[in-house]
Amino acid sequence: MHDIVPVCTARLRLVPATLTLLDAELASHAALGQLVRATVPASWPPGEYDRAAAEFFRQQLRAHPDANGWFGWYAIHHATPTTPATLIGAAGYFGPPDPMGSVEVGYSIVPEFRARGLATELVQALAARALQTAGVMRVVARTAPGNPASSKVLERCGFKAAKADGEAEMLIYEFSGAQPADR
Repeated sequence: MHDIVPVCTARLRLVPATLTLLDAELASHAALGQLVRATVPASWPPGEYDRAAAEFFRQQLRAHPDANGWFGWYAIHHATPTTPATLIGAAGYFGPPDPMGSVEVGYSIVPEFRARGLATELVQALAARALQTAGVMRVVARTAPGNPASSKVLERCGFKAAKADGEAEMLIYEFSGAQPADR
């Protein structure tokens, strides 16, 4: 197994979840914060990323140690003059690319950091990372029809509405690297 390098954007440092980080997260906010070198807000975990999701990622990493980097990622907002580095989101892939070259991405941001463009920055970074991987042709994301903010994030990132997943009642978006005409 090889180490995956964190990804940095203008405002974020994305750290791939490892078994050590996931164990720390499941133990306490303080343990996770110490390892990722960031403040963990009281609102952690964000949105749909909950204890069950962390346990899912831990289970997947145990079962597929060579797939490190294809599961969870922590989003840490860079320190500013007035705010320390802060863990603001969780994101990741639902596993390595499938045989057709598709990978699915999901994301959640803590409430106090929403509506700042951070989810867009996070999704753009993960989509770009995936598409730079040999064999990946398409990134997929799902969102609930009642979550227009998530749909807007995906649209700003260049994802196109593909279809509704009738079974799960979710909207499916796809991205193949083409950039939107206007941002």
